[in-house]
Parts: sequence; structure tokens; C-alpha cells
Amino acid sequence: MDMTQPLAERMRPKEIADFVGQKHLLLPGKPLYESITSGRLHSMIFWGGPGTGKTTLARMIARHSDASFIALSAVLAGVKDIRSAVTEAQHLLLSENRRTILFVDEVHRFNKSQQDAFLPHVEDGTIFFIGATTENPSFALNNALLSRARVYVLNALTEDDLSSVITQALANKEHGLGGRFTMDAGITKQFSQAADGDARRALNLLAIATEVAESQGLSVVDSAVAQEVLSGEVRRFDNQGEEFYNQISALHKAVRGSAPDAALYWLCRMLDGGCDPGYLARRIVRIASEDIGNADPRALQLAMNAWDAQQRLGSPEGELVLAQAVVYMACAAKSNAVYVAYKAAMQTAKNSGSLPVPLHLRNAPSKLMDSLGYGKAYRYAHNEPEGYAAGENYFPEELLGSSFYAPVSRGLEIKINEKLKNLKILDRQALKKRE
Repeated sequence: MDMTQPLAERMRPKEIADFVGQKHLLLPGKPLYESITSGRLHSMIFWGGPGTGKTTLARMIARHSDASFIALSAVLAGVKDIRSAVTEAQHLLLSENRRTILFVDEVHRFNKSQQDAFLPHVEDGTIFFIGATTENPSFALNNALLSRARVYVLNALTEDDLSSVITQALANKEHGLGGRFTMDAGITKQFSQAADGDARRALNLLAIATEVAESQGLSVVDSAVAQEVLSGEVRRFDNQGEEFYNQISALHKAVRGSAPDAALYWLCRMLDGGCDPGYLARRIVRIASEDIGNADPRALQLAMNAWDAQQRLGSPEGELVLAQAVVYMACAAKSNAVYVAYKAAMQTAKNSGSLPVPLHLRNAPSKLMDSLGYGKAYRYAHNEPEGYAAGENYFPEELLGSSFYAPVSRGLEIKINEKLKNLKILDRQALKKRE
């Protein structure tokens, strides 16, 4: 083993027994475990965050199946590189009857034509394709490729998993640090937390820490060394990627579900990960309208004020105002009645075409318009009893009686509902008098 290689590369496991994490895939009887141990190949996609073992598993599969392993990075490779790999695979298959695994890291970065370039060679058995991606394959990969490969989801490593990775690296004499350094359980936990599910990150942090300790003549990675190495570390946060949308979804649903503690946690997770506070402010305004609405109109006002205050204060002071808005909104009465009504009204508007405005609702600023009946028989609501023109129609004739808004029995919408019911009674009474 070349000891000049990075620690994470030296510690890359070659056998399932040494692999840490992903037990949901690597226990006897599981399809991936059986595929590795039996050497039976099939094309597959590994979907998971950084440092969860995607490349390691691909290499392990090649090793156990005695297949040639060709690795490409979608960041650097193009169709020409794919063709070259296929040519090499065809030669090995014909001359040595040897199978080839073509591994493409970050395969989601390939465009449709590049992804399509694999398909005929996967189908005719020239290559077994293994793609690694941090993005949701449903959105990042085309259906033709997905239909020919099995997707395996790799989970972020737990703190216990990462502690085990660190402990193994400290003790391993052949590939690791050979027992030259020690680290107590508390410091190990700090490094595991900072690695945030990423084994490669854990080992890179450990390598830096031992270099710092060695430069100070120490054989112990103590709290001072840990502080120096771990300061400024941020949580895993893929801006605009899968994890980004998962977290904003969790924040939105926690507010909708009236769970202030969870809502505050997800807000802080996103801020800690480096999310733009301005983006969060905009989403908070949207939540106020979509999920609280007229049950508590103050929520929208507070959300707008929080957005304004965050812009004025900047970071980090402004984030507290966002937290205030999120907690208030999570505790507020909820209603999606306006949201539902808006969608229904929009659908009706799209489906009903360009219906004319009834004549009595039109203004008549000219004599011609007046002669044509514009505004005729319009009833000015302020001059009517209770300030309401009972029985008046404000829809096009074709949509007479349409209803979209149904207030819920929560918050201010209780009173809104009572008022609307009373107005409908007045409408019915007015219509009876006309009959």
C-alpha cells in the first residue's frame, strides 16, 4: 500500500466484512449482498450522499466478480470516453471472455445523449453499468437508463458508524495510522458529528488532526487539536439538490402540522448548512398564505415583517426574526381554504374561456357605453341594508352560483364562515321576494 495516498483511500475496504454501514443492503439474503458474494453482475445505480460507500461498493463488486473495472467521472468525461471504454470492454470480452464493469461517478452530470450512449452496450452485455449519484435518480437520470439498472439507496453513516471508521483507522497498522495516535471517546464523537454521515470526510478530518498533533509533538488528538481542526465545519447541505428540497419540505410540513419545535429545528438545519436566509424568508411568506391564510391573517403580516427585518439586519442577527415567524406560524390556527379556492378558481378560469363581464358590472365612462347598458341596474352595496346587495350576481351568467371558498372552523375563519352563511340567507330571502 502506498502510504502517500490519502488516509480515506488507504482505508477503503475490500471485503464486505470490513465495510461499515449500509446493513440494509449488505446482510446475507439481501440482493446486493448476494450479487457481491456470488459474483452475479447486474447494472445498478448507487444513490447516496458523499462518503457513504458508492465507489467502494463498485470496486468490491468488480473484485468479487473478477471483472475488469473502468472508472469514469461524469464531471470530466464525455461521449468519446464512453466509446473508448466500450471498445476496451469489447476487446476484453472477445479476447479473454472477461466481463467489464463501467463505473460512472456523479452520473447525474451526464446529459441525456451521454446517458443514452450506455444503453445498447448494457443491453447486449458488453458492459455492466454502475452509476453513482448524490441526486434523486427519478429526476437526474433518464427513464431508459433507470429501467435497465436497479437503484440501491445508500444512507448517511450514523455517528456510531463513523466512530467505528475513525477507531479502525487509528488502529490499523497496514493501511491506517498504526496505533501512533490516540483519541478519547468524546473527541471521537466530535469528529463523527462533524463528518455528518460522510466516512471520507471523517477520515480526512482525522488525517489533518493527526498531522496537527504530530507537528506539536503530540501522540494524542486532544480537545485543543480538535478545536483547531473542526472550527468552521458546516453540516452537509446540497444547495438546490435532493437534500435541499427534503429539508424545506420538512420545514413546511412541520409548520403545517403545528409542530413549532420541529419547524425551528429544520429552519436551523438549513441555516447551519448555509442556506440563503432570503430564500427561507420567501418560503415562510408562502407558508403563511398557503397553510394559515385567513385563519390568522397576522401570520402573513409577521412573515413579511420578518423578511424585511432579515434584509435590514443581515446575518446572523436577522435569522432570529425568521425563527420568530416560524414559531408563531407553527402555533397559529391553520387553514388552506384560500389556497384550495384559488386553485379551483384558476382551473375554472382556464376551462371556461373568455366569458364576458355582465353588463351591470361594467363601468360606463362614456355616453356610448351608457347607451349600451353598461352599469345599468348595478346596485351600490353601501346603499343597501347591512351594506350588502342581497341576491346580486357578480359572476358571468354561465358560472352563476359557483363556489370556491369554504372557510374552515378554525381561527378567524370561524367568524368569516358565520358571516358568509348569513349573507347566503339574505341572498335566498331576496330571491324569494323576486319570485
